[in-house]
Amino acid sequence: MSMSTTPSTSTSASATTPAAALDAWVSARREEIERVLDARLPPPPDGDPGRLVEAMRYSLLALGKRLRPLLALAAAETQMNGAPLDSNVVVACCAVELVHCYSLIHDDLPAMDDDDFRRGRPSNHKAFDEATAILAGDALLTLAFEWLAEAGTAAGRPAAFLAAAGALSRGAGARGMVRGQARDLREPTPADLATLELLHAEKTAALFRAAVEIGGAVGGAPETELAALAGFGERFGVAFQHADDLDDADHPAHAEAARARLEALVAEAVRFLAPLGARAERLAEFARRLLKRPTAPTND
Repeated sequence: MSMSTTPSTSTSASATTPAAALDAWVSARREEIERVLDARLPPPPDGDPGRLVEAMRYSLLALGKRLRPLLALAAAETQMNGAPLDSNVVVACCAVELVHCYSLIHDDLPAMDDDDFRRGRPSNHKAFDEATAILAGDALLTLAFEWLAEAGTAAGRPAAFLAAAGALSRGAGARGMVRGQARDLREPTPADLATLELLHAEKTAALFRAAVEIGGAVGGAPETELAALAGFGERFGVAFQHADDLDDADHPAHAEAARARLEALVAEAVRFLAPLGARAERLAEFARRLLKRPTAPTND
């Protein structure tokens, strides 16, 4: 597939506040993400045995906030000095959404969280069947790394995209999201806030950290700024899950402490961005939005 330069996303003249500017940017970038996801996972011309690709598209193209690729794109833009993002960078940033959607498919399975609905319609295993849902999740996970490899080759910067692949594998794997899922399934309910935050750090924040690391790596960030982005991603992710828990009344025994920690974590996340200065204002605004009740995001 040919790769072309993606035009930079501008905000309107009326978008004078950070919140309004972010709204305009999110709207444009989300449309771009949807186009990439749809175009790069088309119905196969040679048939679709077992309806595998249909099941992949069913979950991937379902209405979602696309927060993880948005954060990845925002992180990449911190390195652009106003220049447009190359489409290879955009594809790499979108790869994290494939992993997120795989995780949702598998989380909904009867052996895991056993949820019948996702994003307002039947879960993948209800729309198809359990075996197809497992295979669709497996295929989305592996496709993410295919996209990273293809984009790195096309960009002529394989080392940067290899670093992004490493970040994604760490965030999604046995030391990150999958570890958190295993902890959630088999360990006792967290008895204190520290144990709850360990769960959130693995199950949720690890993939948020990976998202901003991917964007930073493929954008060309130096090591010091990659470390700053990683610190931001970790704290943003735990704060995000606290906000989600408060919205859903999950872990009510820790609600008061979680509310206080939410404010502290957002402040820490913003401080981590200090080495990037004004270039990271968009990421900082994403973090500040976690404090705006009752509109904290859901884990979709």
